[in-house]
Amino acid sequence: MNPYTIFAEIIAGNAESSMVYQDDIAVAFMDIRPVTSGHVLVVPRQQARSLAELEPDTGAHLFVVGQKVAAALRASDPRCAGVNFFLADGEIAGQEIFHVHLHVIPRTTGDGFGLRARPTSPRREDLDVKAAGIAAEIST
Repeated sequence: MNPYTIFAEIIAGNAESSMVYQDDIAVAFMDIRPVTSGHVLVVPRQQARSLAELEPDTGAHLFVVGQKVAAALRASDPRCAGVNFFLADGEIAGQEIFHVHLHVIPRTTGDGFGLRARPTSPRREDLDVKAAGIAAEIST
């Protein structure tokens, strides 16, 4: 595993960033390729390529910081009518930088961003089988 990512350089202060928040666990900075204006990334200081490698308390903290950023976006940009959180875990999910990060994406009417998937309508029996398989793999 190559531990290097641009996020490690930003966290260390060795790469440019437009920082909006930092504490002992996480940092939040402007995305240099925003999908909407004001798009922020929340990144743990702990190097973790995937959610499976991330400490649960750190993962929870990312969402706490995300909530703070979302509230600040709504307060600082009167046009921000909503916020999406997005986290890609794995290449097939769209992850490009292999250091866990939470996207906080401000939304406005007509901004062009949104989910494009087409929902399916599985049978209840199929949902029950899938739920049982997932539940069996959850460790408490």
